Amino acid sequence: MAIQLTAEDGRQSMEAHAASKGAEIRDKYGPEIGWGQLQEILKDRTLVRYPCELVFDSNALVPGECANAQPKSDDPAEGFTIYIHPFFVSQPADALALALYQLVVVNYGPFASADDAEAFSAAAFGISKDELYDRMCQIADQLT
Repeated sequence: MAIQLTAEDGRQSMEAHAASKGAEIRDKYGPEIGWGQLQEILKDRTLVRYPCELVFDSNALVPGECANAQPKSDDPAEGFTIYIHPFFVSQPADALALALYQLVVVNYGPFASADDAEAFSAAAFGISKDELYDRMCQIADQLT
């Protein structure tokens, strides 16, 4: 008898995989992740599927958006640019949190959800999803 998987099964599987990748980041580069570790994480193809560069530029962001990851072309292998609002250039801990949150887009593309990003980032920081969510809200509130 064949087992039928539901969309919810797929969603849970994706979130679990994202959380496991976040935990790998913490195991390999943590427990405290700083700007230097982020640069190494971005080069680690076992954790970040495609090349990434970080750019502090709000031109690629919609009003009120803190960060987003955009592919450089239709071929994801050519890499991604993670745009971070320049407000955060003097706040490396917040910029780092924003960058880690965006890595799910690099790793999973348009299939990634906010839940996946929260699971990934929370595991990387060694905190709960609720704590991560609160942190991201505090970061976003700085732009309002």
